[in-house]
Amino acid sequence: MSRARAFKKSNVTLSSERAFEVVRRPLVTEKSTLGSEHGQVAFEVAIDATKPEIKAAIENLFKVKVTAVNTLRQKGKTKRFKGRLGRRGDVKKAYVTLEEGHSIDVTTGI
Repeated sequence: MSRARAFKKSNVTLSSERAFEVVRRPLVTEKSTLGSEHGQVAFEVAIDATKPEIKAAIENLFKVKVTAVNTLRQKGKTKRFKGRLGRRGDVKKAYVTLEEGHSIDVTTGI
């Protein structure tokens, strides 16, 4: 018996409040700028956000069509401040691929 799981493509409906909680802010870095040439946009998202939630939130907030969502979790660094140890928070990033002809201008607000 195969251990592969079949995931149904389900349409996730989000309230506008949850959509704003899921998408925290756009990321403007060298890597995200290079991805914009291929129709990708990077966002910082909530740690508990799932890929279908992120897709629904981006489509609702920016009125675009999303083809793929890739996520990663970046663990927070341990840093020193005035000799004391501290730790930055963990961050979840989402690289969203948009359909041909769709784009998001991250320099303007929603």
